[in-house]
Amino acid sequence: MVDFQYKDSYDVKDLADIVAILRAPGGCPWDAEQTHQSIRRNFLEEAYEAAEAIDEDSPEHLKEELGDVLLQVVMHARMEEEAGRFDLNAVADGICKKLIYRHPHVFGDVQVSGTGEVLSNWEELKRKEKGQATNTNALEAVARSLPALWRAEKVQKKAKKAGFDWPDVAGALDKLSEELRELRQAVADGTNVAEELGDLLFSAVNVSRFLGVDCEDALNAATDKFIARFRYVEELAGDKPMKDMSLEELDGLWERAKQRDLQAETP
Repeated sequence: MVDFQYKDSYDVKDLADIVAILRAPGGCPWDAEQTHQSIRRNFLEEAYEAAEAIDEDSPEHLKEELGDVLLQVVMHARMEEEAGRFDLNAVADGICKKLIYRHPHVFGDVQVSGTGEVLSNWEELKRKEKGQATNTNALEAVARSLPALWRAEKVQKKAKKAGFDWPDVAGALDKLSEELRELRQAVADGTNVAEELGDLLFSAVNVSRFLGVDCEDALNAATDKFIARFRYVEELAGDKPMKDMSLEELDGLWERAKQRDLQAETP
C-alpha cells in the first residue's frame, strides 16, 4: 500500500504527486514503462477529444477532457524530472515568461491600437524569440506534426505576411484548376501522382484560406455529408447488398440521396 492521503478535492500538485507514485517502484508497471514516444499518440488523441468537447459545447465533458490533456503534460514533465533535465515547475516557468514577453502591451509600456496590432507584435516577438532570421525560417518552424491541412494553411499565412500571395481568390482558383489539370496528366502518364495530388490539396487549402473557410471544418462537414448520404443509399438498397449492385444502380440511389438533401435545404 502506497503512502497516499485521500482527499475530497485534489489540485494540480496532487496530480503531479499521483503521477510520481504511479511511475515509482511499487507503483503501476504500465505507467512506469511509458516514454515520450510511447504516449505521443495519446497526447494527440486527448487534445482532439478536448476539441470535440468544445464543439459539443459541454462544460462537463470539456472539464474531463482537459484533465486528460493535463495528465499528458504532467506525465511528460515527470519523465524529464526523472531524467534530471526539468520538472513541471520549469514548464510553468517557461510559459509564464513567454506570456509576459509576448504581451508587452500588458506587462510593459507598449501601446497597441487593437487585436490586429497585438497579433502582429506577437509574431514579431515570436520570430525574435525563436531566432527566425528569415521568412523561410518562419515557414520551416511550422510543426510537421500538425494535421496536413492545418500545416499547409499556417505555412500559407506566414508566406502571406512575407508578401508572397495572390491579390485575391481568383488567382488561387486558377491555380487550383491548373493543379487539377496536372494531376489528370500525371494519372494518365502514371508518374508523379502523389506529388501532383499534394499540389492540388495545397491549392485547395489556399482557396479555403482566401474564402475564410477552415479547411479542416470544411472537410469534416463533407465527410459527415457523405456518411449521411451513404446511410440513405443503404436504406434505399434494402435487403440487396450494395456490393452486388451495379455502379449505375448505386449512382442512381446516390442522386436520390443528393436530391433529398437539396430539397431539405430549400426554404
